[in-house]
Order: sequence, then structure tokens, then C-alpha cells
Amino acid sequence: MRWIDTDRYIWKGDGFIESYAVEERLAMYRRDMESSEGYVASGSVYAWCKEGFNDRELLVFLFLDEDLRLQRLRAREAERNSPFSLNEKGEMTNEFLEWCQTYLKAEDKEMVGTYAEHAHQMAIAKSPVLKLDSSWPIEELHARIMAAYKLSAKELGGRRVQDKA
Repeated sequence: MRWIDTDRYIWKGDGFIESYAVEERLAMYRRDMESSEGYVASGSVYAWCKEGFNDRELLVFLFLDEDLRLQRLRAREAERNSPFSLNEKGEMTNEFLEWCQTYLKAEDKEMVGTYAEHAHQMAIAKSPVLKLDSSWPIEELHARIMAAYKLSAKELGGRRVQDKA
């Protein structure tokens, strides 16, 4: 199955500096969806495509302990050779990491890339929603996603699936 990373529609190149215009994003996104019989999309398009993933069969929300999430983000930024500076706690940081720290604090559902926005998307989702702890082993995540995916939207009747076992 094809994987569509929605960041690909936002950023030109791997530098995450220059972005595509919304019209270009929409054209690329629609082209990729229409050319694929089935696909898995990661990320979010809600900020620039309000209808977003309304035709999806399953919305999987991966959550993670905030300290571990920030640790992983710092490691990824280091791997990308992003510029860093020291914050008041003596931790390596940059503009992106500072923004990431607003994820749980922001309350405006229109604020892109925040839990408030993601919670809103889950609340209005027409598809079933599966919440999983992304610290679990990949094999466990895969098994739970596939089990939930096999249930059709009709069988679930629009109910939300919360899997915290």
C-alpha cells in the first residue's frame, strides 16, 4: 500500500524552510490520492485542506509521553543537522522545538500542529478513531491498526475506538 507523507506537500526539499503554496499542495495531494487505489497517509492536511481525510476508513492517532516525544524530536533535529542553541534550562533547542513544546498547551483548535487541533479533527471525524501509544513496539501497533482496519465503518457504526490496553 502506498504511503503518503503530508509533510511532502508542505515543504520543498528536506530543509523545511520553503513551503509550497496551498494550491500546489492541494493539486499534489489530490493527484496522489486519485492515482492510488489505496494508501496510508501520515500527518495532517487540516490546516490547508479542511475536508482533509473525510473519506478515510480509519483515523489512527498516535500519542506519546511528552518528555519522550520531545526527546525523539530533539534527536531527529540533531540527525537533520538543524541549528541549535541552549535554552534557559541548558537544553539544546531551536525554533521548531520551541514550537513543538506548545503541542499540549495550546487551546485553540485552529492552531496548526497542536493537540487542540488534533482533538478537534478526532471529534469531527466521520471514520472510526483509534488512539494508540506510539511507545509500544511497532509490531503491536501494526497488529492493533490492522485489527481495527478490518472492521468496516459500517460495523463500527461511527463509534470511536480507544485502545489503551
